[in-house]
Amino acid sequence: MIDGAISNRVRILRFHNGEMTQAELGKRIGVTRQTIAAIEAGKYSPSLEAAFRIAAVFEVPLDEVFQWEARTGK
Repeated sequence: MIDGAISNRVRILRFHNGEMTQAELGKRIGVTRQTIAAIEAGKYSPSLEAAFRIAAVFEVPLDEVFQWEARTGK
């Protein structure tokens, strides 16, 4: 199994889009404000559908919101 971590730019995108609140983003994609906070903090990985919904809200490709960084084991 390839080990890695997901990072995201949700917080940056929110602020570049009229300082959208976590609650507003959550409402637009059908999750709670707490879920958005957990995603931003890297404590929760969204479902693939939620990830696409977030990208759609900001009108950017998925890889501009979420990035995967593989770790090489030694």
